[in-house]
Amino acid sequence: MNYDVIIIGSGPGGYVAAIRASQLGLKTAVVERESLGGICLNWGCIPTKALLKSAQVFEYLNHAKEYGIGADNIKADFSAVVKRSRDVAEGMSKGVQFLMKKNKIDVINGIAKVKPGKKVEVKTADGKTTLYEAKHIIIATGARSRELPNLPQDGKKIIGYRQALVLPKQPKTMVVVGSGAIGVEFAYFYATMGTKVTVVEFLPNIVPVEDEDVSKQLEKNFKKIGIDILTNASVESVDTKGTDCKVHIKTAEGMKTIEAEVVLSAVGIQSNLENIGLEEVGIATDKGKIITDKFYATNIPGYYAIGDCVGGQALAHVASAEGITCVEKIAGQHAEPVDYGNIPGCTYCQPEVASVGLTEKKAKEAGYTIKVGKFPFSASGKAKAAGAADGFIKLIFDAKYGELLGAHMIGANVTEMIAEIVVARKLETTGHEILKAVHPHPTMSEAIMEATAAAYGEVIHL
Repeated sequence: MNYDVIIIGSGPGGYVAAIRASQLGLKTAVVERESLGGICLNWGCIPTKALLKSAQVFEYLNHAKEYGIGADNIKADFSAVVKRSRDVAEGMSKGVQFLMKKNKIDVINGIAKVKPGKKVEVKTADGKTTLYEAKHIIIATGARSRELPNLPQDGKKIIGYRQALVLPKQPKTMVVVGSGAIGVEFAYFYATMGTKVTVVEFLPNIVPVEDEDVSKQLEKNFKKIGIDILTNASVESVDTKGTDCKVHIKTAEGMKTIEAEVVLSAVGIQSNLENIGLEEVGIATDKGKIITDKFYATNIPGYYAIGDCVGGQALAHVASAEGITCVEKIAGQHAEPVDYGNIPGCTYCQPEVASVGLTEKKAKEAGYTIKVGKFPFSASGKAKAAGAADGFIKLIFDAKYGELLGAHMIGANVTEMIAEIVVARKLETTGHEILKAVHPHPTMSEAIMEATAAAYGEVIHL
């Protein structure tokens, strides 16, 4: 079987690359060992957002009186919430199946291994092995939950994100190790559903990649809903012998032991590079990532890699952008390298967190003289009316030229609002242009205009 392109993995990098390749007239196949859509669609982005929406609805109902509405005996059916999440993921996976058929892409189910000479060996469930050939082979094998030596996952008491999505019953207590996007999203979900949650973070702030003001605001909100936060702390060991786990935590004040039914390890991800033939082909790697050029070509001609198995931000939209760039270059299009300095990051707990570009600290370290504008949602009419006054918009501008260096948002719906900033930065928009672009009232998004005005000493509503 000869193809123009064979893609190994059908996550948001692989399936998007396949569709774009087909659109460009390339005969394309995708090899997938589990379900179309990969981790993002089946065990990541989509099902977690379904869980978070259920938690948000539950939270709304529990605060209905604040909106002048009576609602009594509100109860959450944990198993029904989990089932809804799985149904949403399954429906989306079927949608990807439809897209494969629509774009005439061959889907090969099995475990793939790259071979020398631009070949891919696929072993199916029945043990049969088939060899496929392609002019171009794209590795998009993604990543999995990273395991720490002192925190080995057993899938029952010490779990990763996959088990956290489908626990058979809601735990009364949980320790979440790590406060990146995965950690804080699950912490919010379980705490809102009624689990007593403790978050343990090694660094000084939760969501440590975010601007410090955002981290402090989220910590404040999390404590308000009963989540315990331990920063500058590390889990040294977990004793799983009893009914509950005994979690031994090193803190600045000394050792501390917390008992919990479940420990969720959310300490990052590890690329899936094992047993896929890299060594046999001679594809170079470094620190657990495949090395590529700016168009995702590896050191071996005809072999490429995208998504979580290469360097750069491990985000679904990054993988998709990389996949499109890679196949456009293969097809001879004028491909533009991905701008990793303008990638939005979104975290979907409540309040939501969204950011792009430099934090205030990073901008100063880079030597910029900056103007900083901050507008709190407590001063926003729409936010107050919606009962979502927590949070703010923070914008950072270069004082000399007005360049928008970074944006940091925390509040309701900010993951929908960050795209305005990404487009503005792509177009090299200045603070003056944002300020003079009329924003609709009343909206949450007008806080972007107000934060810009604050940076230039022209804010109206503060």
